[in-house]
Amino acid sequence: MTSPHDPPDGAPRTPPDARPRAGDQMLSIIGFACAAMALLFIPILFGLAGVVLGIVGHTRGEPLGRWAATAAGAAMLIGTLLGIILTTT
Repeated sequence: MTSPHDPPDGAPRTPPDARPRAGDQMLSIIGFACAAMALLFIPILFGLAGVVLGIVGHTRGEPLGRWAATAAGAAMLIGTLLGIILTTT
């Protein structure tokens, strides 16, 4: 007995633990890009956006999501410190 969600006969079945492709990690990749932008431009905005994208990516199962959120948070702090140092001197 087949259900409507089963693939048709002869169609390849994907295992449930298949590794995600690079396109499946789009939120994490954008989170890393926001982390890089946070070092140079508006660290609070881009850093926070990168943290949110990394967390959302992690909750959706992206393996790089946690790292993107961490990198964006660190870049936000470093970018803010650089901005303070460069504007006070």
